[in-house]
Amino acid sequence: MEINPIVILFASIFTNNIILTNFLGMCSFIAVSNEIKTSLGLGQAVTFVLTFTTVINYFIYNEVLVRLNLEYLRFIVFIITIAAFVQLVEMIVERYLPSLYYALGIFLPLITVNCAILGVSLFMVIRQYNLIQSVLFGLGSGLGWTLAIVAMAGIRKKLKNANVPKGLEGAGITIIVTGLMSLAFIGFSGIVQIQ
Repeated sequence: MEINPIVILFASIFTNNIILTNFLGMCSFIAVSNEIKTSLGLGQAVTFVLTFTTVINYFIYNEVLVRLNLEYLRFIVFIITIAAFVQLVEMIVERYLPSLYYALGIFLPLITVNCAILGVSLFMVIRQYNLIQSVLFGLGSGLGWTLAIVAMAGIRKKLKNANVPKGLEGAGITIIVTGLMSLAFIGFSGIVQIQ
């Protein structure tokens, strides 16, 4: 049974959120979620990269690798595609949004090694999505990642004024909050699910 692309979009934002159900992309999620503005900027960059690299990798996989019987090269090819595309995004952000470029610092080029980006392309292949499904899966995964990091930034802002035990400050409380957010998002799983 083929899954409706709109279902894939909403499921990838909520019930199959790439970070809160698969825990992919945690390093930048924890490191950059201190400020809402920075989190939103990185989320937009990740969404942009996820959407377009999913489309590019879809065509490369189906039109080149499958036709030449080179499917086993998908990991290497996907990583090269992602790295090249992130380099392009980094140059554009540096040129047109210098404040965001400096706010993101090292985490913008680290989108290249954000495992969520590679994970979405691999899930697209494993689940045998068509082009429309792949586009909406990439877009939804990016929007879900953005939603999660912006929500975390808002929660961390509130936690600055909270009485958090000394041993849990920083990454400790962030991991606990991530787990609680994950439980909340999993609560939506009865609505729609993609696997």
